[in-house]
Amino acid sequence: MLTIIIAVVIIILGTIGIVWLIDKFVPKKVKPLINIALWILIGFLAYSTFMSVYGEIQFNQLKKKRYAAVIEKLKDIRDAELAHKTVTGKFTDNFDNLVKFIDTAQFTITQRRDSSIVDEELTKRYGGVEMRKDIIIIDTLDFVPVKDSLFGADTRYKTMMNVPVGKPGAKFELKAGTLDEIPVFEASVQKDVILFDQDQNLVAKENEVISVDDVNGPALKVGSMNEVNTNGNWPKNYSNE
Repeated sequence: MLTIIIAVVIIILGTIGIVWLIDKFVPKKVKPLINIALWILIGFLAYSTFMSVYGEIQFNQLKKKRYAAVIEKLKDIRDAELAHKTVTGKFTDNFDNLVKFIDTAQFTITQRRDSSIVDEELTKRYGGVEMRKDIIIIDTLDFVPVKDSLFGADTRYKTMMNVPVGKPGAKFELKAGTLDEIPVFEASVQKDVILFDQDQNLVAKENEVISVDDVNGPALKVGSMNEVNTNGNWPKNYSNE
């Protein structure tokens, strides 16, 4: 964009120079018409330069607002997936199953305590002298619904598969599996979907962004199918998590 702005400024300055030359060398009868046309051109170029800058500012403001809404949804998906793994030992790649899980599953509240018991083998080995060994006992204290723990009375989890902004009807892509026998998952949406109605040149530029203060790559996502990671790919300035 900087190159375009420089080019437009050069054209404006050149046009102003042409106006000056016309004023010096063109016959008086023709001057008014030429001057009006040139000043109209200058005004148009100035307006185009302003809009090219202001348009990108507006795009960045809208982008950040939409990304923030998408990130909140991705955080809900991550929380639901982590709860699913805690209870079942694995992630899921099906939103219907994930919603059903939240509606029905429960966390088990346990307590670990140290104790000791008679070690019969060692007791026999030492001729009946009582020998003991330490053990850990896990007591089940209570059961808490996953839904209440994660969302309380809020039912937003039932629509967490829907991308909240951008292209109407768009849904997040959800994957799950294992990596070196460790469960992994990934939920994502392409920036093209979030910004589908914006200037495509700015969207293409956004897809290629590499910055510590912005979302790198062509998608917003949480988790990964390529590494054991449940983080999102957005910087801290987009979210407090």
